[in-house]
Amino acid sequence: MSADERGLAEAGEIIRKGGLVAFPTETVYGLGADALSAEAVARIFEAKERPRFDPIIVHVASPEEAEELWAEVPDLARALMERFWPGPLTIVLPKRDVVPDIVTAGLPTVAIRMPDHEVALGLIRAAGRPIAAPSANRFGKTSPTHHEHVLEELSGRIEAVIAAGPTPVGIESTVISLVENPPRVLRPGGTPLEALREVVGELQAEPLAVKHGPAPSPGTMRRHYMPRTPLFLLEPGLPGDGWERIPRERCGFLGFREAKHGFRYGEALSEKGDLREAAAKFFAALRRLDSMGFSAIVAEPVPEEGLGVAIMDRLKRASQGIARLNQGDVWVKRL
Repeated sequence: MSADERGLAEAGEIIRKGGLVAFPTETVYGLGADALSAEAVARIFEAKERPRFDPIIVHVASPEEAEELWAEVPDLARALMERFWPGPLTIVLPKRDVVPDIVTAGLPTVAIRMPDHEVALGLIRAAGRPIAAPSANRFGKTSPTHHEHVLEELSGRIEAVIAAGPTPVGIESTVISLVENPPRVLRPGGTPLEALREVVGELQAEPLAVKHGPAPSPGTMRRHYMPRTPLFLLEPGLPGDGWERIPRERCGFLGFREAKHGFRYGEALSEKGDLREAAAKFFAALRRLDSMGFSAIVAEPVPEEGLGVAIMDRLKRASQGIARLNQGDVWVKRL
């Protein structure tokens, strides 16, 4: 489906009738349904094979639309919206009853954001209602940053995909909960923590360990964003007892600045060390490596600053363990 005015009008009609439409945002492609229809949102869970305990972010076209869905809107929420909306920041606050419980996994709060993408905003306006939208892929797998990625995973399961090429940010939104004091980052993402602190001040940002009950935010499960090929995070040192050897030619390499690093094939996220470029390329590079039939993917860590915090969050959740290099081979330890 095209991203022009006619295509958006058709997509908006699909949303109003309870259908599913995959659409681009500045972060990744989302799988959208009418956020105020429990039946429509249930179809998202079916198409993605997503567990019901994982809440869904609601997308709006203005701060005023968000305030119609929250039960209370503190001054800090308005300050964050003024600074970061439209953009990759999701805000969590207590919900109004109009938001179905299936959207929030039964939690009393709802996560809302205003995307910084004209196609996404055009779709929300054409639909005339807020749109619930997780990433447009099978649950727990690598997020889609191009409409072709959506078709690979969800073709035949949804009504339409709005084709608009690659997404510019490439990493999901940062999720911040204003229910706690000080506010807590539930998921690092496209809005760096340093920028949030300029508005919020004190911020809880340590990783969450979800053990029981509904997840407080999408993307907080221990295993997430996982390629089919086992991924291992590279670290310095020599292998010890209990490590598994894999010939280096059977491994692909995901590097920060350098693509090869002694491997037969690799992907460099940013040769100039630009974390914005690295974030934009991250999921697409991981998908290409995943499609090449390697026995393992070895991923080099990136600096944990700015958008690097979000990239490392995805790598840690996607990894099955750690890797070390020795005598031309890769040694891995599953964790």
